[in-house]
Amino acid sequence: MTDRPNGLTYAQAGVDIDAGNALVDRIKPLAKATRRPGAEASLGGFGALFDLKAAGYADPLLVTTTDGVGTKLKIAIDTGLHDTVGIDLVGMCVNDLLAQGAEPLMFLDYFATGKLDVDAAAKVVAGIAEGCLQAGAALVGGETAEMPGMYAEGDYDLAGFSVGAVDRDKVLPRLADQAAGDILIGLGSSGPHSNGYSLIRRIVERSGLAWDAPAPFEPGKTLAQALMAPTRIYVKSVVPLIKAGLIKGLAHITGGGLIENPPRAIAEGLAAEFDWDAWSLPAVFAWLQETGGVAEEEMRRTFNCGVGMVLIVAPDHAPEVLSSLLEAGEEVFVCGQLAAA
Repeated sequence: MTDRPNGLTYAQAGVDIDAGNALVDRIKPLAKATRRPGAEASLGGFGALFDLKAAGYADPLLVTTTDGVGTKLKIAIDTGLHDTVGIDLVGMCVNDLLAQGAEPLMFLDYFATGKLDVDAAAKVVAGIAEGCLQAGAALVGGETAEMPGMYAEGDYDLAGFSVGAVDRDKVLPRLADQAAGDILIGLGSSGPHSNGYSLIRRIVERSGLAWDAPAPFEPGKTLAQALMAPTRIYVKSVVPLIKAGLIKGLAHITGGGLIENPPRAIAEGLAAEFDWDAWSLPAVFAWLQETGGVAEEEMRRTFNCGVGMVLIVAPDHAPEVLSSLLEAGEEVFVCGQLAAA
């Protein structure tokens, strides 16, 4: 091919291939650190393979999930706190896998931006790798898309995709096994996780506080640092209980809060009967409610209110489940029971 005078290049159009290659070089060691039985987690191919036999499954079903971080990303972009949104991305996907009884095996990410900032993107992917380590999932690939004109300067968006597996006889929820009187066990959240941030940002705006102001509800942190607490990943504490057959159902408390998520894991004719006094509303939610003047029902259907997951357990298994979760480092409490609808 011959050179053309005054010819345009991809870089002049706003896409820097060299920056993309530099990012790949930065994240290869991060992906390699997430290797697990069944996946080598090496980047560079057109796809990724997984050996279910090597992962120890006898009669597996594959389960897939996808999610994003939502407008929590705006706080990261506005403050430069990019380190933990990758954990959020993984957490929102792999905690959904748990609701089907599945163990996370693989994770892929999609990072889209107008102009690639290699340093910021590398921090995001480092967070994704950390989330994968917490979840026991191999980071096997992803896509970085530089799209000039699609995003404002400095903006980026994330999407995550996770693949898990569950042996056929361990699929959740076990609707036929559920009965009135089954115990609801709550697992404490680390904060709002990645839900309700459009409302959170409006509440912060109403408060008049800057992102770098001291957090009124968490001494020693700025408001942004406190609100950017990453989603808690429950995989390593919950998967053993699922494999032991001790869980009848599991609700990941995401958008829709404690009102709309539990019914997705509960058999027809039954309903979650929460004891709303069984746990104290964490300080971050109390501040959001008071500052925003948010009604109780709106809080419960927007935020997790301190409960990141709800497990459904037979009464005679509850002591064993509670003990196991406490030993795993979870904040755990009985928060209600199933009742006839």
